[in-house]
Amino acid sequence: CALPILITRIYFWKVSKKAQFWALLRMGLDRRTLRRNRKIGFWKLLGTGKGETFTPRDADPTRWGLLVTIEEDALRDFENSRVIKRWDNKSKSRFRATLRCISVHGSWSGKKPFHHEVDPRNWNGPVAAITRARIKWRKSFVFWRAVPPVTSSLLNSEGLKRAIGIGEAPLGLQGTFS
Repeated sequence: CALPILITRIYFWKVSKKAQFWALLRMGLDRRTLRRNRKIGFWKLLGTGKGETFTPRDADPTRWGLLVTIEEDALRDFENSRVIKRWDNKSKSRFRATLRCISVHGSWSGKKPFHHEVDPRNWNGPVAAITRARIKWRKSFVFWRAVPPVTSSLLNSEGLKRAIGIGEAPLGLQGTFS
């Protein structure tokens, strides 16, 4: 039996200030719907940051995200699902990208949701990078002291179109999408 082909999709929605509480509520309620979908291999609902300092002060309560790996044959239904339709209807704008994995290292919440799909030597299109880390409390001050030079380096990188802080929690489970 052949394994299903999984598609990785990332969404970011921008909501009005009036819809911030609604978005926070959906972050809690949409978990159940996503967990029940057997065609989804992996998902993470994401809060975001402005991508300026990558510190807690950088939080952007008007932008929210979803990262999902889903079976290819279920993608069309997922695009028309209540979860996606609700966010699309409430948002002022939406960014959506289908990602193909060039390189992967480590795990996310004990899972390995991404698998090499493309040989990096044969890729000449745009590249998105997702980083994610669990920051241990006893190392948090070391981490925060290291952020400014890393942020400066990232924001001054040639070809950078956008950098967004992402997180599963306000502190401790953070990353970037750039």
